[in-house]
Amino acid sequence: MTAASAARAADAPGLSVTIYNNNQALVDDARTMDIGAGRQRLEFKDVSSAIRPETVSLNVEGAAIVEQNFDYDLLTPSKLMEKAVGQQVKIVRTNPGTGQEVTETATVLAANEGVVLKIGDRIEVLRDDGVPTRVIFDKVPENLRARPTLSVTVQSAHAGARVADLSYLTTGLAWRADYVALFDEKAGKLDLQGWITLTNQSGTSFTDARTQLVAGAVRLNGQWQYAGGDDDTGRLVQAGTEAHTGPGEALGDFYIYSLPERTTIAQNQTKQVSFLDAAGVTAHKVYQFNLAGFASAEQPSSAAVVVDFANSQAGGLGAGLPAGVIRVYQRDVGGDAKFVGENQIGHTPQGSELAVKIGDAFDVTVQPTLVATEAAGKHRTRYTMSYRLHNARGAPVTVELRQGGLWGRNTTVLKESLASRKIDAFTLGWSVPVAANGETILTAQVETGW
Repeated sequence: MTAASAARAADAPGLSVTIYNNNQALVDDARTMDIGAGRQRLEFKDVSSAIRPETVSLNVEGAAIVEQNFDYDLLTPSKLMEKAVGQQVKIVRTNPGTGQEVTETATVLAANEGVVLKIGDRIEVLRDDGVPTRVIFDKVPENLRARPTLSVTVQSAHAGARVADLSYLTTGLAWRADYVALFDEKAGKLDLQGWITLTNQSGTSFTDARTQLVAGAVRLNGQWQYAGGDDDTGRLVQAGTEAHTGPGEALGDFYIYSLPERTTIAQNQTKQVSFLDAAGVTAHKVYQFNLAGFASAEQPSSAAVVVDFANSQAGGLGAGLPAGVIRVYQRDVGGDAKFVGENQIGHTPQGSELAVKIGDAFDVTVQPTLVATEAAGKHRTRYTMSYRLHNARGAPVTVELRQGGLWGRNTTVLKESLASRKIDAFTLGWSVPVAANGETILTAQVETGW
């Protein structure tokens, strides 16, 4: 072994797994192997059975790749019988009464919905009829493997131990973020814990692997990805502008999170690892009602209950949040934490403000009425709206009312009983106070179009 090869062998990184959000993972498997000179086959056992063979890359000093084969036909009794079709096997039957064994040579004719044998001049179906029977095979077929195996034929310029660095993409490995928030409404604070949940359905275990997780939508050829949301998901109120200082580091336009130590991700296993623990994050409860367009409602509808907080350093958090589900808890009068709702959030950069809907208010409602609609030009319309907001609670509330359906900057507010603000190019917003056990009527006239 050359000095350079010895150094690389000593520094071999072992197994590294980088898991993406879209059921995709990059496996980097570095193994020190004793490789001879000349043409030979290297075998890599325990690769993922969901490997994408076209993505395989092998780097071995002083060796060129001739060809590669992925043998994923795993050794099972049924597969062994299928491979024996047309060949001879030995059938051993044991007499339950005497214990005497009788061995016959049989030719396997078929192994579809059952095994059909030719023994001498007769045709039999191998069945479980209570008589102890076993089948003896001469050998295991070469293309049947006890474990998924990648074999690579190489032409090596010299002999010696060196690092063989194998990398490939595979499906079957996934991760997601889960959050637990304990919300103190009176104090206006929440404690937020973040967990990484790993799942492995790849067909093999990854032992003592350095594990990294990539947050962001990495495009795959031919894969369509939805990048939006809806009113029932955690809404990004304001995008972040803070430089990232929390957990995770930049990877191009994505973020990568490294688990603190090597871990084993077993096949058919779900594993959770903590990655975030923040206490005393500034937060408050908001009642919110969203309208997509100008229309009347026959009945009042409940306002949404929203927990609003910022993942900023000033707010006590300061972390980019990978997409996941936030589950919110509040303490009851006895001090016990009770689950009050959950919602999905998207990838959220540091400094962003989040509004997480956790349910619908039992006693705060809104009923919109389209009072009048009239043409204000060839492509413009004037809408007159009335909104009845009712509060059956014993304390005053403020409802954040959102009226959508605007045509960007070509919108004019002609009259309103309470000052509005522009939420975005298509939405007006009002902060409407409603007295305890009372109601407020908000009126507005808006002209929009192009």
